[in-house]
Amino acid sequence: MTLNLIDKIGDWNPQLLRELKGRLKFFNVAIAVATSLLLQLVVFLYQFRDFPSDEYSLTGEYCRLRKVYQWRQKEIYQQSSPSKINDFNDLISNNFCPQNEIDWQSWWRDHWEYIFLSFSVIFVFTLLVAGTYLLINDLAKEETRGTLNFIRLSPQSETSILAGKLLGVPILIYLVILAAIPLHLWAGRSAKITFSYILSYYAILAASCILFYSAALLFGLVSRLFSGFQPWLGSGAVLLFLFTTILMASSYNNGLNNSTAWLRTFAPWDTVNYLFPNLLHVSNGSPMKNLEFFYLPLGKNIVSVVGFYLLNLGLCSYGILQALKRCFRNPQASIISKKQSYLLVAFCQLMLWGFALQLGKNNHRWVEQVGENYILLALYNLVLILSLIAVLSPHRQDVQDWARYRHQEVSSHKSVWQDLIVAEKSPALVAIAINLTIATIPWLVWISFTSVFDANDGQNDIYRLKVILAIALSISLMMIYATIAQLILLLKTPKRSFWAIGTLGTVSFLPPMILEFIGISSWKHPTVWLFSTFPWAAIEYAGTTTIFMALLAELSVLALLNFQLTRQVRLAGESATKALLAGR
Repeated sequence: MTLNLIDKIGDWNPQLLRELKGRLKFFNVAIAVATSLLLQLVVFLYQFRDFPSDEYSLTGEYCRLRKVYQWRQKEIYQQSSPSKINDFNDLISNNFCPQNEIDWQSWWRDHWEYIFLSFSVIFVFTLLVAGTYLLINDLAKEETRGTLNFIRLSPQSETSILAGKLLGVPILIYLVILAAIPLHLWAGRSAKITFSYILSYYAILAASCILFYSAALLFGLVSRLFSGFQPWLGSGAVLLFLFTTILMASSYNNGLNNSTAWLRTFAPWDTVNYLFPNLLHVSNGSPMKNLEFFYLPLGKNIVSVVGFYLLNLGLCSYGILQALKRCFRNPQASIISKKQSYLLVAFCQLMLWGFALQLGKNNHRWVEQVGENYILLALYNLVLILSLIAVLSPHRQDVQDWARYRHQEVSSHKSVWQDLIVAEKSPALVAIAINLTIATIPWLVWISFTSVFDANDGQNDIYRLKVILAIALSISLMMIYATIAQLILLLKTPKRSFWAIGTLGTVSFLPPMILEFIGISSWKHPTVWLFSTFPWAAIEYAGTTTIFMALLAELSVLALLNFQLTRQVRLAGESATKALLAGR
């Protein structure tokens, strides 16, 4: 029977069979099961330190006489008689709750709930952190041994190979968790937790594993520069993210009525705390009860919360898997194509603006809610566009190939603009401009609606004009950054990617930090800040004419840089053609 099962696994997914054979050794399985059983015993026995013994206090939580003595204590303290207070304290310290007055049923229910919640947290950290480490480490070892190229050349599909990795590499982690599932289920049922909620937790945990494991594989494929440090870097980032989000979820004041809510949905804590309110001991319940998405009250219904969470994780996992397929067969390919980048930016805008438009605590109008979130929206889009510049910009050889063979594409009635929009090896400036346009559309809609609501307010008209100019400044600055990155990637120097990323990071974040450090604040010297990565920080304090002149200056710089880029691309194509003819 075992041989038949192994044969079926091998027929269905040879990569999974390879991973299982390498890991399911008797000693490894025994260690995994023993570790799980030991952990279960420790968690089960830990709370017995509070077991109601013969000397259980009369004011203890599970003593049925507790309310009587607390009422009597309050009455005596109100009398402010020191002698009576001392006598009462002596009574409490010298007498104990009778065993027949201890609420054992409540104690065991809380004990089982403690076990259930403890394992709910342990499962998340163990699966996501340890599983991420194992997957990245496995890819690093395959790369070092040279076996990863053999896997790439195998006739299996990318989906089959990646599924084999996802299911097979963390198999020992799965065994540790599976061995603890029976106790976890028993504890949940004993604690009177609804079975559908427990199943929802398992669905959330499985979806989180798919997302994080897919991201781990992608990170392992694209982070070869980090060498053997990859597993620690990836799993450390996951651990930091989980710790940060669990601290945010444990604070009721840190609500979900802003754009950061989308980032928090990638961690399971808010949803798990919604299912099990005693998990993080948040006063007034989970903040997710007030969660809205484009004013849709998701938090009012457990089905909508879990369904939205699974849908979000599913869509993001699907996108990562598409990137994995691109990078797996061809390690030199960009993570995403230009077409996929347009969908990515549109999806990010949908999610960011959906969580920005919530009534929240103050029931503001939607135009005011966007104003409260504009800094977050601008920062997210800045990071997104900078990341796309780094991902989409092709290297020197790709641009040379595109420039050399473009005349063939022109002869087949292909437009140069079509090439710049969708072709893999063409410069990415047009694609970056399209992505910036997609990110700008919601802002323009917001500005147009504010003009409708405040049509008679001249002061708001001036402010809206400043906002439009600030958006134009941001777009022109991002295009300048994209052009600089593309020019660096066309150089003949080694490690062009390193220099491009370093330059982008330096020009994006170093000037604002220096300005703040030397005391040149945006409200004191707005003109200087208009040329920084954060021009919107100075629009309130700068004049309209000043903003317009800064925009003209940036457009002039952009035009000069693009002229230089066009020249470099033409020269690259000519040199490639000459080299080809000389080789013949």
